[in-house]
Amino acid sequence: METKPGIRPSLSHSEPVLAVSDIEKTVTYYHEVLGFPEKWTWGEPPNHGGVSWNGAGHLQFSLDRDLAAKAHGESVWVRVKQLESLFRLHEKNQVEIVVPMTKRPWGFAEYIIRDINGYYLTFAEPFSEGKKSGTFPLTIQIADGAPSRDETRKLCEAVGWAPAVNAAIDLQIESALYSVVAEDLETHEIVGCAFLVGDDKTIYYVKDVIVHPLWQGKGIGTAMMKKLMGWLDAYGSENATVGLFTGEHLAAFYRQFGFTQACGMYKQMKRPST
Repeated sequence: METKPGIRPSLSHSEPVLAVSDIEKTVTYYHEVLGFPEKWTWGEPPNHGGVSWNGAGHLQFSLDRDLAAKAHGESVWVRVKQLESLFRLHEKNQVEIVVPMTKRPWGFAEYIIRDINGYYLTFAEPFSEGKKSGTFPLTIQIADGAPSRDETRKLCEAVGWAPAVNAAIDLQIESALYSVVAEDLETHEIVGCAFLVGDDKTIYYVKDVIVHPLWQGKGIGTAMMKKLMGWLDAYGSENATVGLFTGEHLAAFYRQFGFTQACGMYKQMKRPST
């Protein structure tokens, strides 16, 4: 089948299918011991089944005793929210935890269990979800104002963002309705910034909330967002929409300021080079 020009396929869902020797026993274990809320089986007696968690995490099981005997040691990686709560549940239910809770270099807290079939499941959550900020540095001051072009560029490069052209940086600084910076009073270095843009009537957009990696986890981002939200509370238009783009790993951070996740679409302008 040919794909129409300009239309790209995309994945909407995937589920691991694990070979097991006993469908009912496996489904019951995943439901009652591991905590998966939804379960189902197929056939009488069952030769297939599965579990899921609030429509997000899905696993299927297929009755194949020969393959199950050879598949011991295979693994599945599962990303979750509220990892510590799940870990405590598994400890309470005496799940076989083969690797305790550990912070990994790639930014996830993880632990690994072995199920009754010999499969390994890694449950993981990004560090920032639910992470408490450290002590706010006494040398840091959050102040009104925008960083300079060079300061903005340095912060973007420090967090790995693609560099913007000077004209785009200048336009952002000039057009911001409100902006704040975090300054180290000892070195006079700008270690963080945040911008608020929009039409000041119906929509506001929180843009480029950046904290230098050496200063992250100390409450600086929280302090800048509080100052931004304070400006909105005082001067923002009634019933206006306030939006932002962020990765899922930072959703918990922005929820504390009243933001909720929503479905949406976006387009990034790209013109062919001449």
